[in-house]
Amino acid sequence: MTRWWLVVGLLMLAAAPLAAQDETMTLTVVAHDSFAYSEDVMQAFTDETGIGVEVLRLGDTGTMVNQLILTRDVPLGDVVYGVDNTFLSRALEAELFVPYESPALEGVPEDFILDSQSRVTPVDYGDVCLNYDVTYFIANDTTPPESLAELTRPPFRGLLVVENPATSSPGLAFLLATIGVFGEEGDYTYLDYWADLVENDVLVVDDWTTAYSVEFSGSTGSQGTRPLVVSYASSPPVEVFFMEEPPEQAPTAAVVADDTCFRQIEFAGILQGTQNEDAARQFIDFLLSREFQEDMPLNMFVYPVNPEAQLPDVFTEFSSVPDAPILLDPAEIDANRERWIQEWTETVLR
Repeated sequence: MTRWWLVVGLLMLAAAPLAAQDETMTLTVVAHDSFAYSEDVMQAFTDETGIGVEVLRLGDTGTMVNQLILTRDVPLGDVVYGVDNTFLSRALEAELFVPYESPALEGVPEDFILDSQSRVTPVDYGDVCLNYDVTYFIANDTTPPESLAELTRPPFRGLLVVENPATSSPGLAFLLATIGVFGEEGDYTYLDYWADLVENDVLVVDDWTTAYSVEFSGSTGSQGTRPLVVSYASSPPVEVFFMEEPPEQAPTAAVVADDTCFRQIEFAGILQGTQNEDAARQFIDFLLSREFQEDMPLNMFVYPVNPEAQLPDVFTEFSSVPDAPILLDPAEIDANRERWIQEWTETVLR
């Protein structure tokens, strides 16, 4: 008599490894709304590791961090991407992350590593800088400002548009830049500086889109009249990238003098409570790989922290990186952020 149960059992055992290979586990990545990537690059990660990726976007960075803190005991995902140095201290104090030092960090400049306990991993950076309309300054035979202090002088009256730091990430970064340059004590503080900007007819709007695409005269398709705007050092190559016929010179340029740009560094971390810690570690490693790092500039218009990653030609030709960007201690930012914004509001908007 055929032992059918033995045959069936052997067939099931033989088929089990094949079924396991076909299974793909899903890793949930919590991110801000600007997280973007090429589908083929992410698919290559899944093909290599068997780890599928589902992205949960939670608004801007501040909103995302607040949501992660509120849901710490019941985490919304496995990994978070996009906590930057303006909200880093708040996230670390809330003990959101599982420490992990990726071997892929070897070679990443120490300037990007802001947490000595490896709770977060630097992934990209960008510099918030003044941008100017090249055509305007050529037509008026004048030069753009070379420092923040120059913006308060008569030649630049009515030329600048900035974002509200209470509602805009670049607006907050620019406020932090002014604090880094002028400080809070002494004969001339950052509040004195902002009072002078108001006197010099600065325009304040709620968000980057309104500032850059509506009020700024250098943006493609804009009817704006202000030739100076708070934006990013990567904005000029972005302008060129989306033009049908790339020009010899970008229509905009960034002022990258030492005291004009604030550096934003974005981090990823493994969330406490994840049931997929091994997969999360592999994803952190992937974020630092050349494949992903080289994919970021034309998707999120940021710079890679991996020095081996090659920048696209449009970045190398039309962008500039400041030699000494302004940085503030994340703990100092967290301790004073709300007070600084309130003081700014009372000085500028009231």
